[in-house]
Amino acid sequence: MFKAIVSAETLKTTLDSVSVLVDECKVHLDEDGIEIRAVDPANVGMVDLRLSAEAFESYEADGGVIGVNLSRLEDIAGMADSGQLVELELDEETRKLHIQIDGLEYTLALIDPDSIRQEPDIPDLDLSAEVVIEGKDINRAVKASDMVSDHIALGVDASDELFYVDAEGDTDDVHLELTTEQLIDLQAGDARSLFSLDYLKDMNKAIPADAEVTLELGEEFPLKIKFPIAEGQGSVLFVLAPRIQSD
Repeated sequence: MFKAIVSAETLKTTLDSVSVLVDECKVHLDEDGIEIRAVDPANVGMVDLRLSAEAFESYEADGGVIGVNLSRLEDIAGMADSGQLVELELDEETRKLHIQIDGLEYTLALIDPDSIRQEPDIPDLDLSAEVVIEGKDINRAVKASDMVSDHIALGVDASDELFYVDAEGDTDDVHLELTTEQLIDLQAGDARSLFSLDYLKDMNKAIPADAEVTLELGEEFPLKIKFPIAEGQGSVLFVLAPRIQSD
């Protein structure tokens, strides 16, 4: 059983945070909220999303898993204005999701969860540095780096207590430094890793400009990106594998 009413804005934010990496996913409908965990086909980027029942106007679920085509559900959610409510109800017999938006009714065929790629295990990493930064500063770094390169280095200099971004192109380079005064928080330990800019650009699309974003970094380790959604009643964790640099 699953029956819920949610704001269109919250639904769109939730779907966008997952669809930047995958086209389809499993949605766990737990009593206390929903959970989505997925990895892209190349095993480079992962997402772990949780949305509590408090993020919904009303929420009833007794467990279970459904498979969703994200682009089709996004198209439907896109018909709603941000202030409108979206009603969702699962028909367990037909395995279809009934969706109502201000008089419009849709019936979305679901995907067999067993046919969807297995969910990843989120790695338990002991990372040396943690940076808390505004979403707009990540966006600025990604945009600047994209002008010169297809990869981006993120690092922390523990001695100078700063977070930095490097992007090196064939002819032009970008370097950005943010000190503790410009960051929300910094737990400094030396760290530096190189990442695919294409993946980071996709993840950046889901990060609100005004969000407090936590970055966890190490030396040639995966990057963890965490930020709240739905006014703190949900959370998104991205994990991005590094590009190992050859000597």
